[in-house]
Amino acid sequence: MLDLAFVRANLPLLEEKLRQRGADPAEVLKNFKGIDQRRRAAITESETLKARRNELSQQIGAHKKAGENADELQAEVKAMKDRGAALEADAEQADAELQDTLKGIPNLPHQSVPVGKGAEDNVEARRWGQAPKFDFAAKSHWELGEQLGILDFERAVKITGARFAVYWGLGARLERALANFMLDLHTGEHGYTEVLPPYLVNSESMVGTGQLPKFEQDLFRVPHGERDLWLIPTAEVPVTNLYRDEVLEEGQLPVSLTGYTPCFRSEAGSHGRDVRGLIRQHQFQKVELVKFAKPEDSYAELEKLTGHAEKVLQKLGLHYRVMALCTGDMGFSSAKTYDLEVWLPGQQEFREISSCSNFESFQARRANIRYRPAGKNKTELLHTLNGSGLAIGRTWLAILENYQQADGSVLIPDALQPYVGTDRITARQL
Repeated sequence: MLDLAFVRANLPLLEEKLRQRGADPAEVLKNFKGIDQRRRAAITESETLKARRNELSQQIGAHKKAGENADELQAEVKAMKDRGAALEADAEQADAELQDTLKGIPNLPHQSVPVGKGAEDNVEARRWGQAPKFDFAAKSHWELGEQLGILDFERAVKITGARFAVYWGLGARLERALANFMLDLHTGEHGYTEVLPPYLVNSESMVGTGQLPKFEQDLFRVPHGERDLWLIPTAEVPVTNLYRDEVLEEGQLPVSLTGYTPCFRSEAGSHGRDVRGLIRQHQFQKVELVKFAKPEDSYAELEKLTGHAEKVLQKLGLHYRVMALCTGDMGFSSAKTYDLEVWLPGQQEFREISSCSNFESFQARRANIRYRPAGKNKTELLHTLNGSGLAIGRTWLAILENYQQADGSVLIPDALQPYVGTDRITARQL
């Protein structure tokens, strides 16, 4: 969430940045200026009335002490009280409207973010590795998974519905192996602390990281007594909210956390896109990277975090590119985002496998996460960052498509063999 004073003082800049994001400033800001003026006018008049009431109260006391009639003054004070109560209610209503408006304003793109309308305007920052070359027609992961007997969509539909999957045998073991491999890498080499958070969170947590109220249609809501809980769309939500309403000391920063969780997304509005395979599922597993940093360090930390996600792909020998997202393609809460896109031979295209973002103080303000600079009493908002390190299902399918063999088997990358316990996946005996 943006700061109210900043929005008030920088409306022209905000309108320009919103247009760069492809948003309509009038639709996003609504009647911000009018509501703000109404709020401030109500507060000013209320304070003026309070001062006048204090003066009249003194006069009433003097009249009564002198034995004089003060009925008219008392009636005026009563009218002022009634008017003051109405003004306070109006100010509170206007403040609530302003807060709702603020919650719907996306983060401002960092100055280094390329300006553009959509994915076609994203800028390639770098590329690693080479695409594998086959002397046979490469198959998609859903073909390979079915032929090997390790990926089952039909039974998933039977027990749950569309956009879910069942993994069998070495398919299930490969998923588990990837999670353990990623967690070991991030905790061992990169210095992250592993955390296992709840998979259900309250509404306050969803507001804190920016999923609510704007993206409610993309979430799975779980009514629980008199309140709602939500299945997490990413570990970013519970892990970031670990420090909600808390103050960290400067010496603790940066805090680097990693966690493995299932993720649940309704994928509202995605009908017809990526309906085959594992690309866009309602449930998938992911290892997340989350950082809390000092504002002056956060962009250096973004480069580190992105590099940590890249290291997973490098160790697995998977060809990928890093894309700097343009203003029109960034997420709601992000100030800057890099997407890691892995090459998929079976589909002959790059597909996103990780998004690494700096949210600056956007989430910290919503979640009230602060830090105390050394030697100072006053606290400040810190910066939050996160990235997939990596999406496990997409890494799983990338391995199948990149390491497929002419005989239909799939080789296991060297780095994963100790975790899987074999060097090759062959057809499962049913």
